[in-house]
Amino acid sequence: MKTAISIDDQTFQMGERLAQKLKMSRSELYATALRKFAREEEELALSQTYDRVFAALGGQDPETADAVRAAGRRTLERGEW
Repeated sequence: MKTAISIDDQTFQMGERLAQKLKMSRSELYATALRKFAREEEELALSQTYDRVFAALGGQDPETADAVRAAGRRTLERGEW
């Protein structure tokens, strides 16, 4: 799919230099950067959700905190990353 975006000259030049350095096309560079940004946002959202659940389940109580941490670890270990 083709699309047009507007970026300032300095950002464009940075992208040009980086694409040349990495030996990839401009389109490939921008697509890779967008995928990385989206993945980081998803990971941040997951972390924030975990933090909210942890706090709601009594994150201050050491015994409860240990149980929640262990459950979270098991959940993360089963997930595909």
